[in-house]
Amino acid sequence: MKLSAKNLDIASRGVLLNRADARSIGVLDGDRVQVINPKNGVSVAAFVETTSTIAQQGTIGVYRFTNERLHLDEGTEIEIREAARPVSLDFIKKKMDNGRLTKEEMLTIIKDVVSDDLSSAELTAFIIASYINPLDMDEVEHLTRAMVETGEHIKFASRPIVDKHSIGGVPGNKISLLVVPIIAASGLKIPKTSSRAITGAGGTADLMEVLAKVEFSAGEVQKMTDKVGGVIVWGGATNIAPADDHIIIQEYPFKIDARGQMLASVMAKKYAVGANLVVIDIPVGEHTKVPTLQEGKKLARGFIELGERLNMKVECALTYGDIPVGRSIGPKLEVIEALRVLEGATEPNSFIQKSLSLAGIALEMSGKAARGTGASMAQDILTKGKALEKFRQIIEIQGGDPNVKSGDIVPGEHQFVVNAPSSGYVIGMNNRSLITLARIAGAPHDSGAGILLHAKKGNLIKSGEPLFTLYADRSWRLQNAIEEGRRLMPILVEGMLLDRVPSTSEF
Repeated sequence: MKLSAKNLDIASRGVLLNRADARSIGVLDGDRVQVINPKNGVSVAAFVETTSTIAQQGTIGVYRFTNERLHLDEGTEIEIREAARPVSLDFIKKKMDNGRLTKEEMLTIIKDVVSDDLSSAELTAFIIASYINPLDMDEVEHLTRAMVETGEHIKFASRPIVDKHSIGGVPGNKISLLVVPIIAASGLKIPKTSSRAITGAGGTADLMEVLAKVEFSAGEVQKMTDKVGGVIVWGGATNIAPADDHIIIQEYPFKIDARGQMLASVMAKKYAVGANLVVIDIPVGEHTKVPTLQEGKKLARGFIELGERLNMKVECALTYGDIPVGRSIGPKLEVIEALRVLEGATEPNSFIQKSLSLAGIALEMSGKAARGTGASMAQDILTKGKALEKFRQIIEIQGGDPNVKSGDIVPGEHQFVVNAPSSGYVIGMNNRSLITLARIAGAPHDSGAGILLHAKKGNLIKSGEPLFTLYADRSWRLQNAIEEGRRLMPILVEGMLLDRVPSTSEF
């Protein structure tokens, strides 16, 4: 059937057919049609939605992302045919039935993910099937290699290439802003591709974007790393393991991070940038992704085994995750804290010691430091200002101001101080509640939003003294955070009163 194209500025993939035309072609909502542009010969399989009003008979509405591939002019007469369902759906059904996917079957699925030949519902089915029927290590390896094969790669002329990753789940985990410049200042190369926050208050890419550009191609990442030794960029712009971003988007509503997909997601990106020495940070704590040491060790063994299969040396650090890292949560606040440490501050200790420990492991793995001396070498690089100098080089090569100082960065103008309701020790901090508050305040999209902690677990505090300050770029977001904070009460102070019914707070 030939129809007249109508370009629809809707940020989606697919086409909109009049129901009468859809019946003539023999398709229903959710089916696929082959759309052919006769002017350039480009053919695209597109998902079908139908209407009786928006698209008149004889016309076809083409959504923006589909037309980015077709390059249709308004009114172009195009050929429409029913399209066959992709064979990858059979493999997804196999996994739903608890079957084991072969290398070829996994690659077929991931190729269709990257080329947008699977609908959101179909991709979600694969994710949920892999969550309910966990991938075994062969399948994890197949998924990892498929993710790498369907994206761009970076190859460096020399080794070793170091990389570091945290599986997340703990707020304020800004350690890459110290670890990357320390490792690069030692003479090693570390092309750090980072994520933006999905459920957190600030991914590493969100933090770095406060200081410099983070969107670069894989080729640019390689050139910058060769020149200054390291970068901190957003992985989503590099087309490295692009299937991962598609999967993460569909995982988000369910707040799931299946073990097999997590392993593949992390290791595919490291493998694709040419890393052969990888340090994995696994925060362990009640409100993290990994609640116990036993589960942390099991996950670590998975990373190590997958690394061996990929000829990569992997070491994992099980780190304390019951409280935030440092005292800041949110992009600008975390960047301020990191710059202060690079400039010579000796607090907060949790942030500094975790960063030095992770950097030290990498230095020992590379042979730069003897076993047991890596953290002290990292400390020396930090104390002598070499890490700050290297970080300035990284900022500059990514298009930022290398002379920026911690005092130049101003967090959100709207603030609210939360005081202690009673005297006593801080006996509990709920990471998830703190992240929720920071996000309600606007983080990470509003870079000035977040939380600055004045007291942490174990600190003695008097009634009326500040517990933490909420920051926001917009007053209405701050008010929303204040109201939600009254319900969540993310920090607990010891006292004789255990509860009050009905409940109340001093928020």
